[in-house]
Amino acid sequence: MSYSIKQVSEKTNLLPHVLRYYENEGLLPSVARSRSGIRRYSEDDLEWLSLICCLKNTGMSIKQIKNFVELSVEGDTTLQQRRELLQEHKKNVEAQILEMQKHLKKVIHKIEYFSKKVQSQESGIKLHE
Repeated sequence: MSYSIKQVSEKTNLLPHVLRYYENEGLLPSVARSRSGIRRYSEDDLEWLSLICCLKNTGMSIKQIKNFVELSVEGDTTLQQRRELLQEHKKNVEAQILEMQKHLKKVIHKIEYFSKKVQSQESGIKLHE
């Protein structure tokens, strides 16, 4: 089955110009075209888009994603390189998660503080920040 750019846009919540950009950047190297030049996306293209979005949303740069795609196109001789690239990315994502957990703790602390402050206002007791 193949999909139009509009259908892929609806399925992925990516605007058509973003899909064209990804293709132009080499992130979707195998998008087929009809005889009249209209893009026809395959299930494999949708899988690639899912991976691209995952990597991008977890902080991988377009340049790094392009490198990963290029290695993938080269085939199984690049499995080790791709694995190492993803392992490094995993470390970065884990570091981001730890940092976000620290921020979350601060936010939770402030919520608790303000909740107590609201309660104290209601009962007439004052707290210091």
